[in-house]
Amino acid sequence: MTTAPVSVNDRLDREMMALALRLARRGWYTTRPNPRVGCVLARDGEVVGAGWHERAGGPHAEVAALAQAGASVRGAVAYVTLEPCCHHGRTPPCTEALIAAGVRRVVVAMTDPNPQVAGAGIRRLREAGIEVESGLMGVEAEALNPGFIMRHRAGRPYVRTKLAMTLDGRTAAEDGCSQWITGAAARRDVQHLRARSCAILTGIGTVLADDPRLTLRPDELDLGALARHVDPNSIPQPLRVIVDSHCRMPAGARLLTAPGPVLIATADRLAPCAREAVGDLIENDGFPGPDGRVDLHALLAGLAQRQVNEVLLEAGAVLNGAMLQAGLIDEMVYYIAPKLLGDRGRALFNLPEALALAQAVPLVITDVRAVGDDWRITARPKSSAGGA
Repeated sequence: MTTAPVSVNDRLDREMMALALRLARRGWYTTRPNPRVGCVLARDGEVVGAGWHERAGGPHAEVAALAQAGASVRGAVAYVTLEPCCHHGRTPPCTEALIAAGVRRVVVAMTDPNPQVAGAGIRRLREAGIEVESGLMGVEAEALNPGFIMRHRAGRPYVRTKLAMTLDGRTAAEDGCSQWITGAAARRDVQHLRARSCAILTGIGTVLADDPRLTLRPDELDLGALARHVDPNSIPQPLRVIVDSHCRMPAGARLLTAPGPVLIATADRLAPCAREAVGDLIENDGFPGPDGRVDLHALLAGLAQRQVNEVLLEAGAVLNGAMLQAGLIDEMVYYIAPKLLGDRGRALFNLPEALALAQAVPLVITDVRAVGDDWRITARPKSSAGGA
């Protein structure tokens, strides 16, 4: 079977879209709750303008690229990783900016899942006589924004669980001690997961056992090439969400006084958890389930309403097990230390009963790499709707 040769125009389109995708990644940690988007403007095969969305409320990628291009944009081709918006939000519609600038063609990687756009941006451009093509490098574009896409398509955030364990699958010793199973390099690597997340989710059991702060620590964040574009101290602290069905949150918990907002999710809408510690950044909300515990589906739907795109689950076996059983984990990041703790150590997931081999949860491994002396394995449940 022969493969058709790639035309010069096709090759150029891919090169320009690849550049737009690289630009979009510069907003990896700073655009939430907005999507990460890049735009390149090219005329006669030469880049005349390029930009990316840096943060919510700031210029969109198209506007930034147009500003750089100036008058040379007329007759150019725009390459955008996400369908241009056609509605008034914090900023004016990008479709109108592209039309007014006189671009002749727009190449879009993927349509916007936001129902306020969802193809309407492409229609508006075509109505204005602009040629539009959609779908080029769409898989790569979707990988940029799993949470934004999940929030609009499924009504909940994308959930990624972080699991630190020994080589024999134990997360803590028999006495509950877990600091530190993995090395310093792995713990620094976790800061990247926190930085990209809108929220960190844990259970009251973890709070009572470990008294964590669950904050992003900018001084431990190695941005590499992104350091030229992102000040780590400008990355917002994620919302910390604690599943505390029966209001056991101690008023002196460190996370209540650590930087950033806190949401205490209870099974009672009127529960005054940690009332004496409540300030402007600490909030209670109830998500009552039929079993007297927090309804996890309702909690995630509530977080989506708060425009939370990606959730990092940093919890113990109880909440991890409940989230897995509810089908609410989309991705798993395992940090595996070259240590053994034996069969009395704590497990990763509490499940209600022993599973037969045929009932095992199948995973798809998407990445394996060394992090210091440890290993990081990224996987997703095979049945996950969030899987790419």
